[in-house]
Amino acid sequence: MSVERIRALNDQLRKTLTGGKAFMTAGIAALGSEAVQRLVTAIGTFDDFCMSNDPHGEHDFGMFEFEGASIIFKIEYFDANFEFGSPDPADPVVTRRVITLMLAEEY
Repeated sequence: MSVERIRALNDQLRKTLTGGKAFMTAGIAALGSEAVQRLVTAIGTFDDFCMSNDPHGEHDFGMFEFEGASIIFKIEYFDANFEFGSPDPADPVVTRRVITLMLAEEY
């Protein structure tokens, strides 16, 4: 598996919300549509990846403060049927990416 390819696919999803599905928790939705739009922009520009939050270099997790709330985003890799983990997260043909946005307190 290519970490560089996985990272590029994750960055595409995180920055553009294309190449996968995006979900938000009830806590994120409760912030309101305008705040959610600002949050999506903040996640798209997030670049504070380091060894403690990105040990595999895949850019699949982030946590940051947003308007007084601790926010987490997490990207997961599923097989084409969303039943199991992906056999190869570097291959978009066999992988379905899902990014979930949540309040840290909802984790």
